Amino acid sequence: MLRACSRKKPYVGNEMANFSDCCCMLFLLSLVLTVQINIAAPATGQQKVIEIDDEKRLQSLYDRRMAQEIDGGILGDEFDGYTMRISGGNDKQGFPMRQGVLTNNRVRLLCKKGHKAYRQRRTGERKRKSVRGCIVGHDIAVLNLVISAAGANPIPGLTDEPVPRRLGPKRANKIRKLFNLEKEDDVRKYVIAREHTSKGGKNYRKAPKIQRLVTPLTLQRKRACRAAKMNSVLRNKEDAAAYKKLVAQRLAEQREGRRSLISKRRSTRRSAKLAETS
Repeated sequence: MLRACSRKKPYVGNEMANFSDCCCMLFLLSLVLTVQINIAAPATGQQKVIEIDDEKRLQSLYDRRMAQEIDGGILGDEFDGYTMRISGGNDKQGFPMRQGVLTNNRVRLLCKKGHKAYRQRRTGERKRKSVRGCIVGHDIAVLNLVISAAGANPIPGLTDEPVPRRLGPKRANKIRKLFNLEKEDDVRKYVIAREHTSKGGKNYRKAPKIQRLVTPLTLQRKRACRAAKMNSVLRNKEDAAAYKKLVAQRLAEQREGRRSLISKRRSTRRSAKLAETS
């Protein structure tokens, strides 16, 4: 007699409990992760990244919006007296904060041409993209701050010494604005050039090409282009008048040919009638 083998059914409750515990642990770990604060100083051209894992200090940053100014003493004693503006940030999945989206979570917006972080592939194409709201929350991983008012004590690596720009302005009007020049001044003398050393050890200067530079040659080209346009317009007018005259002449010749043909037919008919009567 065969005896049915009894198999124990797997108990799923323990596995589900372990899975839920793991999810809770991951959620708690995500809450205690450090937040990177990227601080920029436009006056010196430097940036500094600090990491904050203290929940008490981060608590004062929550529920604040982009473009809102905060006291630098929130971040630490070294930033006491500084005023900083929130310029943006990213959440833990890398989605950027967008100004005007008044929420502290992620939403899907229908983006079109001109929207931030979207480039259309076809003309008139729209696409739904995930973006982060402009309100700071617990899920922010990187927060960007800009110093709007400096404090009394300089911060090493941020406001202690300015970093010169590697490249100078390239546009003519911006060079005039930088050196406070007039329209009559020669901009080419004030171009910021850099020193380079070739492989042979020879030093030479390298300057950028000035854009939108008004010189006598450019004015001459402009005048020549304008004169060429006017000559083209006058030539077109003359050609149109000559064409109209030729068309009128051809029509007059056609009318004259018809008249002569009609007069010939009439004369032949008259001569035929006279011949019949005689």
